[in-house]
Amino acid sequence: MNQRLKRISDQIQREIADLIRNEIKDPRLPTLITVSAVKVSADLGYADAYVTIMDPELEDKQSKDYYKESLKILNGASGFMRSELGRRMNTRTVPRIRFHYDEVTAHGNHMLDLIEKANQTKSVDSEDVEHTSSDDADQAN
Repeated sequence: MNQRLKRISDQIQREIADLIRNEIKDPRLPTLITVSAVKVSADLGYADAYVTIMDPELEDKQSKDYYKESLKILNGASGFMRSELGRRMNTRTVPRIRFHYDEVTAHGNHMLDLIEKANQTKSVDSEDVEHTSSDDADQAN
């Protein structure tokens, strides 16, 4: 990706995040939507926005139906966002926005949860071993 496309992608990412946070007033959308990346096509025809969608009420148990509904809402608002981008940016053309669920971030979060659970299990097991060892030492004396 050349430097110009990178700058445009970064600007679109910041603007989309701001639009979602401050302008999109759909009550069906969760409060935590993160725009993790934007990839712009070389001809500036399309901008693929990758989002992570979280809802504290679901306690990180995301279902495919949940984020598909949110993506449907965001893709429905993409025309509005495109027109707002046209007002905010200094480019001749404004790409059409397509939203995608960022599975990389979701998978990374899932892996971190698994590591945390494994560490908690390991610390509980090591405490049991320490208690057992000290009990065995007391009985030997």
